[in-house]
Amino acid sequence: MIIKKEQVVTIHYTLKDKEGTVIDSSKGEQPLTYIQGIGNIIPGLEAQLEGKKVGENIDAVIEAKDAYGEIIKEMIQVVPKSGFEGDDELQEGIQVQVETDNGAIIARVVKIEGDDVTLDLNHPLAGETLFFNVDVVDIRPATTEELDHGHVHGPGGHHH
Repeated sequence: MIIKKEQVVTIHYTLKDKEGTVIDSSKGEQPLTYIQGIGNIIPGLEAQLEGKKVGENIDAVIEAKDAYGEIIKEMIQVVPKSGFEGDDELQEGIQVQVETDNGAIIARVVKIEGDDVTLDLNHPLAGETLFFNVDVVDIRPATTEELDHGHVHGPGGHHH
């Protein structure tokens, strides 16, 4: 069986940045299980895994546009410090939850200057080229229920 659309795929992965620093890894943990072709993982990695078989190992370099996108300058905003509860605990580099017209999202505090706080609402990996090493562990057809729900059920997946 090969990885193709609507297959449940189980992988172990290690994600590194351009300096070789590990950002995330499933090694020593539960592998990642997802449904191929429906947007459960970043598009660039999904494309690199298409057609692979159980037991294959791949190194994939995913450009920002095929990962979490480029940095959108409009998503970097300056807001008043007074809008934060417990603003004495506010520090550069931390993540905060902010309310937007589209609901709550996570933002990173980029700079605090006087009464102004600069927030970056881009994904933390936006603008980054990502380096993956992936081992394909298992492949199986997705069930109708999994496809209807848009996620894997059972081991490695969602439990209702």
